[in-house]
Amino acid sequence: MNQLIDKRLLAMPGMRRYLGILGILVFIQAVSIIFQARSLSVAIVNLWNLEPLKTIFWPTVIFAAAFLSRHLLTVAENRVFFPFVEKTSGHLREQLMAKIFHLGPAEIEKQGTGNIVTMALEGIDKVQTYLMLVIIKILDMSITPWLILLYVLFLRWEQAIFLFIIFPVIILFMIILGLAAQSKADRQYEGYQRLSNHFVDTLRGLSTLKQLGLSKRYADNVFKVSESYRKETMSTLKIALTSTFALDFFTTLSIAVVAVFLGFDLLDGKVMLLPALTILVLAPEYFLPIRNFANDYHATLNGKNALSAVLEILGEPEMKQTKVLKDFTWQPDTTLELDKVSYTYPKAEKPALKDLSVTIKGMKKIGIIGASGSGKSTLINLIGGFLAPDEKNRIKINGNELPHLNQQAWQKNFLYIPQNPYLFHATLAENIAFYVDHATPEAINNAVKRAGLAAWVKTLPDGLDTMIGEGARTVSGGQAQRIALARAFLDPDRRVLLFDEPTAHLDIETEAALKQDILPVFDNHLVFFATHRLHWIGEMDYVLVIDHGRIVEQGTPAELTAKNGEYVKLRSEMGATE
Repeated sequence: MNQLIDKRLLAMPGMRRYLGILGILVFIQAVSIIFQARSLSVAIVNLWNLEPLKTIFWPTVIFAAAFLSRHLLTVAENRVFFPFVEKTSGHLREQLMAKIFHLGPAEIEKQGTGNIVTMALEGIDKVQTYLMLVIIKILDMSITPWLILLYVLFLRWEQAIFLFIIFPVIILFMIILGLAAQSKADRQYEGYQRLSNHFVDTLRGLSTLKQLGLSKRYADNVFKVSESYRKETMSTLKIALTSTFALDFFTTLSIAVVAVFLGFDLLDGKVMLLPALTILVLAPEYFLPIRNFANDYHATLNGKNALSAVLEILGEPEMKQTKVLKDFTWQPDTTLELDKVSYTYPKAEKPALKDLSVTIKGMKKIGIIGASGSGKSTLINLIGGFLAPDEKNRIKINGNELPHLNQQAWQKNFLYIPQNPYLFHATLAENIAFYVDHATPEAINNAVKRAGLAAWVKTLPDGLDTMIGEGARTVSGGQAQRIALARAFLDPDRRVLLFDEPTAHLDIETEAALKQDILPVFDNHLVFFATHRLHWIGEMDYVLVIDHGRIVEQGTPAELTAKNGEYVKLRSEMGATE
């Protein structure tokens, strides 16, 4: 049964209540099926025996009523369950987005942007389909055959025993094929996630790839990944079609066996026509729930996989002790101290950051530089509170020891600007005012001007009311960064800015234009700016040079230049590759 339904479904709020309601409806439906078969058999036997038409009238009426009741109950089940499923899938999407927001960019980096987007959009839609199709059919398979079996047992025990024995054999066969299909579906879903990540990453870096002349190579890469996904899909379909054929064959053969033995008993006078015909009419109904479930099971495997992926993320632990830091605002005399801080990713053999020690005071511009994979983004995520250090109390603010920086008071003080700022499916004004609850139109317009968006906004059909994000109007990488910048201009109370290589995916011309608008926001802020672009270093007051997770040098640009050490070596390498 674990392969058929995820047990965690039962823990969803309201699920048990709706299972009870649906169980009652399915029970009534099963009774209607029995009445339908019995009344149809009575009508046919009376016709066969040339009984008066009045003896056929009432059985026909009962058959029509039972037939109508059966199908109306199917409609009722879907009408009752759909609002709950829609509400539940909506809550799952909200919970997933909230969880991703709390876990931060480290979780997105681990899962892959394409995977998260796929999970939040198409994945939740597949979960909704999975819930609608599977739950009702599980109940149908758990109730209807057994009521029919009890009634057949009342009519003739020999056929009841045969049906009872063959049912678990078919279930066992379906489970064996289901395991094979599950394995194929798992690989198919992984291929779908891989395709999504490749597509999203390639799409984001398309301008850079074209500039470097690598667009065709990456197009071939996307084609190879999509071709691999196609093969996995076809392989899964082969298993599904084989399973469906085998199930139909066994159920049809079982019904034929029942019919043959009933025919022999009729010829020998061991059974009357009415019970024999009733059993024969009920035999297909006995197997119908499992056939319906099997047909939809293969169609909903991706929904089951998507649900498992969503529930795994929702089950990831969040940091505790988030209110250790009390009401707090970053001031010119405030001090942040990291004392031999280390961080190791789960299942990693070596720490990503090792014994980092640095003390920052007041409003400074801190440049974080290093080769790719040196730990720049990990340090930004740790400062943002998205990651917790390996050991507690290695971080201090104004001398107060903190277990980590995932403190509500600290996070109200900073803005995080990644390479690809997230744009919500909302108006441009609502996206800009994301961090500010009651931003005035005047303040939003002022932030738009300071971020260099005014000219672009004038070209939009609805101005600041234009819908962007998630399938709405497309926004370029430079425009997305300016929207993130406008958020920073709009909220002057957030005095700490975290930049994680915000211009890494932009071309030189776009970056140069954006830089003129970014520099003014640095004033009167504590800025952490992780970058591998050489021209930003001269704008920094203090520089941290990271190599393999360690701070190998730190100081002002002038001090580090005078040392003629790792900083000068790295600048030389960055200058050669930029």
